[in-house]
Amino acid sequence: MNNFNFYSPTYFVFGKGREHESGKLVKQFKGSKVLIHYGSGSVVKSGLLDRVKTSLKDAGVYFTELGGVVPNPRSGLVYQGIEVCKKEHIDFILAVGGGSAIDSAKAIAVGALYDGDFWDFYTGKRIERALPVATILTLTAAGSEGSTGSVITHEKGMLKRSTNSDLIRPVFSILNPELTCTLPAYQTAAGAADMIAHVMERYFTNTKEVEITDRVGEAVIKTIIKETPKALKNPNDYEARANLMWAGMLAHNDICGVGREQDWATHMMEHELSGLYDVTHGAGLAVMFPAWMKYVMHHDVARFAQFAVRVWDCEMDFQHPENTALQGIERYEQFMRSIGMPVRFAELGAKAEDIPVLLKTMGLGNRTLGNFVKLTEDDIRKIYELAV
Repeated sequence: MNNFNFYSPTYFVFGKGREHESGKLVKQFKGSKVLIHYGSGSVVKSGLLDRVKTSLKDAGVYFTELGGVVPNPRSGLVYQGIEVCKKEHIDFILAVGGGSAIDSAKAIAVGALYDGDFWDFYTGKRIERALPVATILTLTAAGSEGSTGSVITHEKGMLKRSTNSDLIRPVFSILNPELTCTLPAYQTAAGAADMIAHVMERYFTNTKEVEITDRVGEAVIKTIIKETPKALKNPNDYEARANLMWAGMLAHNDICGVGREQDWATHMMEHELSGLYDVTHGAGLAVMFPAWMKYVMHHDVARFAQFAVRVWDCEMDFQHPENTALQGIERYEQFMRSIGMPVRFAELGAKAEDIPVLLKTMGLGNRTLGNFVKLTEDDIRKIYELAV
């Protein structure tokens, strides 16, 4: 196990009706002028936004609002939010929605205290200041409610890029599983694919003797495998939704990744897919992960066989462990299909002839991608081809 620092200060408020406490919590975390940032209407239709505003009013907290966040959140709305924050002297941002609303809120939080272009922080500049961000989660998927990350798509070139900093980790997150019960089945399934991918980016590592985080990650994935079909069969299954909501947070607050080298190549390859085609991130990951696994499997067959046995309940073939590893990949694909996720380019609407475009926008050049296996541009091309 490698040396590590682990710092995860988000205050989680979990359970039924907890959104009614948002005003009290904003005051507890020193917010006085709040920007409520949300998506494209579901929080309005459900009455959630009204409940949040009532809670803020009752607590005597000033607020303004900015809706309109879309999946794969765009730079244009971020620029609008930054302008609102500077004009209104906002000191706190409350994201109401899923990972897209939260990621957009984080970008606004960074840009509001910066004289330059917020995009600088998504192209390598280190974040030094940010407004505090809090969340009320409505979609279990991205893990942004407890993570240091944010992903934004810039409309100029449709480049999808990320940034990370403890300064944009939410100060508090309200997690009410009831708020996820009205999600369309596709979004529930895509969220499950996203959560599993967050663990797998950490699970496939070159670091030795990491049994504790192996076991934690395996438990999180097995929970997602068990609870997702239940939530799809009965969208109002509160306990299934609750288990999935907490699994999503554990999958991405890095508790599964401490002390070990992480990969993240598959996420970067998927970012190019969802940037070009505007597809759901979890669906894109469901397509890219089998291709990546097949391509790199022989780098450490034993780890892939372990994944197959412990997560997918495959029987170990000690004479031919590669057969076990392949069976695990097959069962991953079978699960994704069973919950309505695509596993090939065509099912996603992607095209083989666009692979050169994906490689060009990635702009890898002579650099490599990932850590488990350091992928060249030619490797990435072959992985995209495996996904066709």
